[in-house]
Amino acid sequence: MNQKDVELFLLSQKAAESGLPFGPQALVFKVMGKMFAVVSQQEAVARVTLKGTPADVAFLVDEFAAIKPGYYMDKKHWMTISLSGEIDDGMLQDLIIRSYHLVVAKLKKSERDRLTQQE
Repeated sequence: MNQKDVELFLLSQKAAESGLPFGPQALVFKVMGKMFAVVSQQEAVARVTLKGTPADVAFLVDEFAAIKPGYYMDKKHWMTISLSGEIDDGMLQDLIIRSYHLVVAKLKKSERDRLTQQE
């Protein structure tokens, strides 16, 4: 997936919104006001930073050169993936969905209920 494909897939998640709260270098994706992804902007090889479980982050960082601990994030719970082509599209989509669901699971019950009602 290229940068544009990743951004479109991130926005396809229910109630996902994007913005540039940290400036033009980082496009942030949120659900119900909580961040679940960041896509670098204006780089030769874009990167996406996603939330993960500590076990998944540790495993993926060890297994793939394109996956590093979260750039400017909690290195235990976030990973940064270079969109260099090493990670196949299916795996990247799965990691995006997992990041989204990890964030949704931590929302207040009332927010999760509102999200469910948006179907």
